[in-house]
Amino acid sequence: MTSSRPSTSSLSRRDAAGAWGLRAAAAVGGGISLLIVSFLVIEAMPLLGRIGPARFVTDGAWHPTQGLFDLSPMLWGTVLVSGGAMLIAAPLGLASAVFVNLYAPRAVASGYRLVLEVLAGVPSVVYGFWGLMVLVPWIGALRPPGASLLAGVLVLALMVTPTMAVIVDAAMAQVPAPELHAALALGLSRATTLRAVIWPRVRSGAWTALILTLGRALGETMAVLMVCGNVVQTPGSVFDPVRTLTANMALEMAYATGDHRGALFVTGLFLMVLVAVLVLAADAVAARGDVHA
Repeated sequence: MTSSRPSTSSLSRRDAAGAWGLRAAAAVGGGISLLIVSFLVIEAMPLLGRIGPARFVTDGAWHPTQGLFDLSPMLWGTVLVSGGAMLIAAPLGLASAVFVNLYAPRAVASGYRLVLEVLAGVPSVVYGFWGLMVLVPWIGALRPPGASLLAGVLVLALMVTPTMAVIVDAAMAQVPAPELHAALALGLSRATTLRAVIWPRVRSGAWTALILTLGRALGETMAVLMVCGNVVQTPGSVFDPVRTLTANMALEMAYATGDHRGALFVTGLFLMVLVAVLVLAADAVAARGDVHA
C-alpha cells in the first residue's frame, strides 16, 4: 500500500523553511524598530547635547522659536490623561473579563467577547470624533469650554478598556480546565474560585495587560488631540484644556524647523524611552509570574 502521509524529510524541510521565514520576519521587525530609534536619536541629540535635558523641564514656557523648550505642561497633560484613563479602564477591563468567564451565559459571553474585540479594533479617530461631537458639548454645558482634561480621560478610557478586557480574557482562558472542574466539584463559589484558583494563574497576565494598555494610552494621538483643547498649560482642574506630548508633535511637526524641530524629536525620544520601560516592566512581570507558577 502507498502511504498518503507526508514523509519525515518533507516535514523537516517545511519546518526549516518556516523557521527561516519567522527569523526573517523577526529580523525585519527588529531592524525597523532599531532604525526608528536611531533616527530619533540622530535628530534629537544635537539640541539635547547643546542645551541639556534639564532645560526641557525648567525653561518655564514652551516657545521653541524663542529658545524656550519647557515640556513639563505637556508631560503633566500626558500623565494625567493617561493615568486618569487607566483608573477607569483597568477595573472595567478586569470586570469585563471576569464577567464573560464566570458569570455570563455562554451565548452572552460569546456576543460580549465579539463586541470587545470589535471595539478594541476601532480606529482611535472614530473615538475622537464621537468625543468631539457628543462628549465635548456635554462637558461644555456643565463648564465651558468642554474640550478638556476630563474629555480626554473619558474618551481614552473608552478606547483602551476593550484592549484591557481582551488581554485579561485571553489570560483567563489559559487557566487549566481540570483546576476549574476541581473547584466546581468542591462546591467553591465563583468569587472563591476567582480568588483562589484563577487569579494566581492570571496575575502576571493582568499586570502585563495593565502595562501594555497604559503604553497604548501614553502613545495615543488623534483621540486626545481632538478633545483635549491643546492648550499648553498645567491644568488646575479636570475642566481645563491640556495638550499631550503626542498631540504637540502632531500639531507642530509640519512647520517646525531648526531647534523647534529638534525639540519635537526630543519629545519623541522621551516617549520612546517611556514606552520601552513599560514593555520591559511587562516582560519582567510576566517572567516573574512564570517562575512563581
